[in-house]
Amino acid sequence: MPRRPALPLALLLCWLLATPLLRAGETPTWRAGTGRENITPPAGLWMTGYASRDRPADGKLQELWVKALAVSDPAGNRGVLLTLDLCGIARETTDRVAAELQRRHGLPRAAVMTNVSHTHCAPALEGNLRGIRILPPDGRARSLAYLAELERKMVQAAEAALAALAPARIGWGVDEASFGFNRRENPEKDVPALRTAGKLKGPFDPRVPVLAVRGNDGALRALLVSYACHNTTLGIFQWHGDYAGVAQLELEKRHPGATVLFAIGCGADINPAPRRELVHVEAHGRALADAADRALSRPLAPVEGRFAAAWTDVSLRFARQPTEAQLKEAEEKVQPNREMHQAWAASVRELQRTRGPRLLDYDYPVQAWRLGGLAWVALGGEVVVDYALRLRREAGDALWVFGYANDVMAYIPSERVLREGRYEGETSMVPYGQPGPWAPGLEDQIVSTVHDLLSRTAAP
Repeated sequence: MPRRPALPLALLLCWLLATPLLRAGETPTWRAGTGRENITPPAGLWMTGYASRDRPADGKLQELWVKALAVSDPAGNRGVLLTLDLCGIARETTDRVAAELQRRHGLPRAAVMTNVSHTHCAPALEGNLRGIRILPPDGRARSLAYLAELERKMVQAAEAALAALAPARIGWGVDEASFGFNRRENPEKDVPALRTAGKLKGPFDPRVPVLAVRGNDGALRALLVSYACHNTTLGIFQWHGDYAGVAQLELEKRHPGATVLFAIGCGADINPAPRRELVHVEAHGRALADAADRALSRPLAPVEGRFAAAWTDVSLRFARQPTEAQLKEAEEKVQPNREMHQAWAASVRELQRTRGPRLLDYDYPVQAWRLGGLAWVALGGEVVVDYALRLRREAGDALWVFGYANDVMAYIPSERVLREGRYEGETSMVPYGQPGPWAPGLEDQIVSTVHDLLSRTAAP
């Protein structure tokens, strides 16, 4: 095994100076640090999230960011969470970033967690939502250049957070927000009246969990907020972080000096309402910020103990692949969203070429973190709300479940949603460029894997 190069003397001295030394009798504490990089693309890049977008972005209404939160327990076990104002991200990207952090800082793959907010006012990225559109050559070239810069900034943000590690008091709490609704069960136009009457149907997760990081002086240094709802209030041609972006900006105004991060939960079948106007995105963002502040105003559960991380890939399978006749029809038939169907066919043909006999197999990432008595689970893809509700029933309320983590390759339906079909259960595989719907059994596979990882990360 090749030896890792020694740290340059200047970097070693900086690390020693930045590492607090314990006085006699002192108890080691948790440490935390943050970093951030602006990832707003220039105008002219193509957007993603909606097949109807027929031209590149016109400009920006809000900056997009990658933010990093690094934590280290009293024994020095470290983890880095990266949150990004993006619609999706490919496994290849997060693996490259994690590999670089492992090379530079010795972090194992399980200790690097990535979550994208799923704003649809974000740039198209190579490897994600391959069935939305075939970009023109200049559009793809710009997208690839942006992706390379994005990966560099993800590493920079993580390194800044690791370099900023300092003694901290960490606590967590929960409040609620109600602007999300189950879009499979309620017509969007009827939601305001149904909400007022208390008659909204379908599963929904109103929880707004928060993680607060304070310095030894009591000042708020970092705040992580989560919510399980599609980040799709807007569908404009300008870059924007949607309600999650508004909430982060609002909370950073209310708490000067704090870095606020957002990690989306299992909201693949949950939409915000009302939508489509800037006034609505501002209202939802403030509502989320208000919920976070309510949680902060109450005593928080302290994070004590140790940090542990685990990761595994679950072998999921697609139920079927399209026939040659179906691919030709998608390529040639004049139909609504024709460009999307052509992009889907092109994606499937490329998968046939690259995956070969493994076309229907997919290595699905599942990750778990323990921060003292608090557990985090990170699931890839657009995960429906059933997963979070089931896992908390089975594992307890001291559990956060994130979707859109590490690899956003498709929708992840529960068995119920898979049986019911419709967009989340079946036809969403077209914009994702996948061969077909998942085979039954995926919910129990994923849930049993989560329980295994939670067991592996539990305190001995």
